[in-house]
Amino acid sequence: MTPSIQRLALSALVVACAGPALAAPRIDTVIRGGTIYTGADTAPIVGDVEIAGDRIVYVGPSRRTAAARIVNATGKIVAPGLIDAHTHPDTYIRSPDAKQRLNLPWLAQGVSTIVTGVDGGGTPDVAQDARKLTAAGIGTNLVPFVGFGTIRGRVLGQDDRAPTAAELAREQALAAKGMCEGAYGLSTGLFYAPQSFARTDEVIAVAREAGSRGGIYDTHQRDESNYTIGLIASTKEAIEIGRQARMPVHFAHLKALGVDLQGQAPLLIATIAAARAAGQDVTADQYPWLASGSSVDAALVPRWANDGGYRKLIARFDDPATLAKLKIEMAENLRRRGGKESILLTSAGQPWTGKTLGQMATLWKLDPVDAAIRILRVPNAAGTEPAGVGIASFNMADRDVDLLMKQPWIVTSSDGSDGHPRQYATFPRKYQVYVRQRKVISLRDFVRRSTGATADIYKLDRRGYLRAGYFADVVVFDPVRYAPRADYVHPRVPSAGVTALFVNGELALANGASTGAAPGRVLLRPKPAGCPAS
Repeated sequence: MTPSIQRLALSALVVACAGPALAAPRIDTVIRGGTIYTGADTAPIVGDVEIAGDRIVYVGPSRRTAAARIVNATGKIVAPGLIDAHTHPDTYIRSPDAKQRLNLPWLAQGVSTIVTGVDGGGTPDVAQDARKLTAAGIGTNLVPFVGFGTIRGRVLGQDDRAPTAAELAREQALAAKGMCEGAYGLSTGLFYAPQSFARTDEVIAVAREAGSRGGIYDTHQRDESNYTIGLIASTKEAIEIGRQARMPVHFAHLKALGVDLQGQAPLLIATIAAARAAGQDVTADQYPWLASGSSVDAALVPRWANDGGYRKLIARFDDPATLAKLKIEMAENLRRRGGKESILLTSAGQPWTGKTLGQMATLWKLDPVDAAIRILRVPNAAGTEPAGVGIASFNMADRDVDLLMKQPWIVTSSDGSDGHPRQYATFPRKYQVYVRQRKVISLRDFVRRSTGATADIYKLDRRGYLRAGYFADVVVFDPVRYAPRADYVHPRVPSAGVTALFVNGELALANGASTGAAPGRVLLRPKPAGCPAS
């Protein structure tokens, strides 16, 4: 870029970012001299970001403003705080330990905002939950969803059956309650029992309650592989749910899962692109890993065997005829996942932690399916579900991950769950591996699809961009040192390279270490029309 063109670009940015003239505020922080990516699909500039209170007040060429805090960002990248589109942070944000609630795995990556209540797990009691989290203090902002799984569990329990008219009305009322209390939409995890027992028409009926209130349909779709209806039919089902419910569709952690599906990313992309071309609002998120995170039961046990919950599953293991049928289907599920060495057991504190299913089968002198059943037979303290069944499942191909990552309607997520390194290392891994090393996407694309594009999908109020008047969620990272340190053997190691992270104007992370501040907020959606007065 020539100097004259650069000056024009700087002037345009000042006009775009500075906003209308305001009384000069007291400036608390100036982030000075960094290479600024605003979150928009525009070229970066070198300049300053000024913060007063919880807001950005200026973005542009340095004007040498005095401030209580000056952050020297020379040679660093300055961007909006990163937004994680799909997370499982309950171990942290709901911990009795105040330090845990700061959510360091995400802060250390430069993440200021996370989407929660995903895979159908969000509570309908959104307002009550927000009050508890706010009172306890959290390190990152939260974007809550109400979950179809939670709703169905409250009304139908763990049973494989359709709801009665009265039960469906109760499900709908719970979805409406969650939306009226600030949820951003309805999340589903139709792959998982008991949500997998719901027919499409039931999901549509509940989703309409969210759609009519401006919500998003966020889905871990029914089949990312070929377990049941197959990846493409499942994708079309989700699109149809969104069409009939009149709401945007967002696919969680989009992938082609399993040895039989590798290479199907082009068909998957074409299916979604066709819906977008027809005018439907369809987007997705993706994590930059070849191993998914799941559990032994979700990956290997057929859904029919989960009818009625964990105790009934154990009873089926105890019945010789049913066990024989189960083992045949579990063996096929293990094959589609890539075999016994493709399943890494990740739950902490177990005899099998850090070993593959194949290694445990050898140690116990068992068939791999029998080894899986032995693991599943160990209950949690309440006896309501198996304990220690988390896995990393190596089942994806580079060519599919790369192609999906290049799509402009796909944003970044970690799907961060305990025991998988993606909880601690997703964004730095995407930067180091896919931007710097393999050049699958550009740095501008990385920032855009980890900030502004994500904020646009969820319609977050004044988040995701470095603009005057927007909330001061800002990350500064070293373009050389910003890197993952967690791996599959050591999954709980914080990432490196974040110089500073501001959340709502407060410094939450400095040189990779927590400041102890808990500036996160639950970002409740404004109450939709037609909701009861609170």
